[in-house]
Amino acid sequence: MDPATFAARRAAFMAQMEGGVALLAAAPVQARNRDVEYPYRPDSDFFYLTGCAEPEAVALFVPGREAGAFVLFLRDRDPAKEQWVGTRLGLDGARAVLGADEAHPIGEIDKLLPPYLEDVARLYYPFGRQPTFDRRVACWLNQVRAKARAGVRSPRMVVDAAAILHELRLIKGEEEVAALRRACEITAEGHLAGMAATAPGRFEYEVQAAIESAFCRHGTTWSYPTIVASGGNACTLHYVDNRRQMASGELLLVDAGAEFDLYAGDVTRTYPVSGRFTAAQRDLYEIVLAAQAEAIAQVRPGGRWDGPHRAAVEVLTQGMVDVGLLTGAVAELIATEAYKRFYMHRTGHWLGMDVHDVGDYRDDEGWRRLAPGMVLTVEPGLYIAPGDGVAAEFAGIGIRIEDDCLVTAAGCEVLTAAIPKAPEAVAAAVGDCR
Repeated sequence: MDPATFAARRAAFMAQMEGGVALLAAAPVQARNRDVEYPYRPDSDFFYLTGCAEPEAVALFVPGREAGAFVLFLRDRDPAKEQWVGTRLGLDGARAVLGADEAHPIGEIDKLLPPYLEDVARLYYPFGRQPTFDRRVACWLNQVRAKARAGVRSPRMVVDAAAILHELRLIKGEEEVAALRRACEITAEGHLAGMAATAPGRFEYEVQAAIESAFCRHGTTWSYPTIVASGGNACTLHYVDNRRQMASGELLLVDAGAEFDLYAGDVTRTYPVSGRFTAAQRDLYEIVLAAQAEAIAQVRPGGRWDGPHRAAVEVLTQGMVDVGLLTGAVAELIATEAYKRFYMHRTGHWLGMDVHDVGDYRDDEGWRRLAPGMVLTVEPGLYIAPGDGVAAEFAGIGIRIEDDCLVTAAGCEVLTAAIPKAPEAVAAAVGDCR
């Protein structure tokens, strides 16, 4: 993204600070096992304001500071280490590429940072996110407090920086929407590849391989572990084993998304392994599809966050009554939450740099109102776990249909509309690679 975008974000963030300084740390490197590390993924909040994708970095924001408000501590260049793990940005790069007003070696932070905490009323810092770094921040605060008899004042208040930052992240700018569109395009390619690779006798991981191969062809990866759940596995909401052999007559639930420029796609499709729905499968599928259509119709500026969920629950509950999964009056079944036996999750979540993105769902008036620039998923489902005492034709069926929706001034744009979901369309897409 354009460095000016990050500068504008920092300005917007600091404009809402009521004095004081803000402090954010990069995500630490995580060990996978022994001396093998997981691929590094930047902390979303840290990257949102800095554009820095390196570990071992700390950003300090000091509104109104004459020498510049953006101070960055990071690793300096080290040719010997770079020989092994790649080029570092370094101090000069932090200033030239990231627009830092000052850049200092991370090894000097214990000496250089505490003075920034002196005689300021507030420290904006997200305590609780990184316990190890929290202890360092507490140590720096204590160093400042120890100077009280010398007339130095320590911050009287520690404010969670997320209170400001996450509201900024909730409304996506043009470059963010462009990144999300691209993530959704790559996600669509992956889902189509997964559908084409589906056939009785194949294993769930073969479908996963087809999906993630499509992501890799675009130089990106998944935004969350891919779910490929056949048969009764689809009744486990976050099933990720992906080891089972698929059989004719079953449904396959695939929940997969690509991450592009740190922005996430998140899509679920459910389709028959053999390319043909049974009558019972199609009945339930069409209930979920109708519920999603009604939910998406509620995505518009001024609508409440829970509008899509309430619409989906009403359609799903009526459908469950119609096919005999539930008995009773729909209104009462909703009021008593009897529907949760087969639909136990909410109908969506915010989407952005994190697949379950940040931003409050409620405000002082209740469920918050939707506004242009918000991006959310709409993902109703039905999960009829084996042994639930229901008709055998429904037992073991799990269905979810999920799309990514952008709230626009005119209403809603479904960013993932290119991925088939009409019953005939998904059935036709299955097994095309055979």
